Amino acid sequence: MRSTKQLHQKLINECKKQNAKAQMQLYNTYAKGMLLVANRYVKDSFLAEDIMQDAFVKAFKKINTYKGEVAFGAWLKRIVINQSIDEMKKKKLVMVSINDEVLNVVEDNDWEVANDVTPKMVIDAIDKQKDKYRLVLTLYLIEGYDHNEISQILGITTVTSRTHLMRGKKLVKEYLKVISHAEGY
Repeated sequence: MRSTKQLHQKLINECKKQNAKAQMQLYNTYAKGMLLVANRYVKDSFLAEDIMQDAFVKAFKKINTYKGEVAFGAWLKRIVINQSIDEMKKKKLVMVSINDEVLNVVEDNDWEVANDVTPKMVIDAIDKQKDKYRLVLTLYLIEGYDHNEISQILGITTVTSRTHLMRGKKLVKEYLKVISHAEGY
């Protein structure tokens, strides 16, 4: 594994020198995965490809800021996620912030679903939700961000993030119940 890490670091160092061949190698290594990430957010393969391309351009312009504190793929993934969310905001996605004093969110860590529910069914259920719920569910469950990070990425409060997660989870569970009954499970 060490040789792969060293190869990546060598490519990154060459990219910092504006080496086009190294940039192409990094692109080929990460493009497919980053396209999947963008597609999770925008649900349009052509737009996701544009976002991914723009993210790579941005990454190569800012590669000198990459310090190696996290894996390069994680650093690039964050750029793709931010680029995807920026694109959604351009399309007038409105995130309604809920007044912190009015709402007191109870942390709910019960994520259990029926045994016959597959990960694909959960992802499909998340994809069916309104954008405000889908984004928070995706960032929290799939990308692994916490509520503070989600609030920064989406420009909402942590309370709103928790609320969207709680409501989104409830909607996903309801959707899964309907699907499992409809399919005769």
